[in-house]
Amino acid sequence: MELSKKDIQLIHFLQDKLTISASSISVALRMRQRASEPLPIILWQYGLVSLQQLERIFDWQERWELRP
Repeated sequence: MELSKKDIQLIHFLQDKLTISASSISVALRMRQRASEPLPIILWQYGLVSLQQLERIFDWQERWELRP
């Protein structure tokens, strides 16, 4: 599976700012192949991030999308 630039940046944010493990991200990426849900939702559904962390992810995504 090829990752987009946005996915790569999101993964860096998850690891650097939220200290989400590479193994948790890997599980979520595999689950995303089977589901049509966005990565942050999958992380939350499987208990890999808290609701507060999910909110931080959404805030980051909003800022990232507003970048020039």
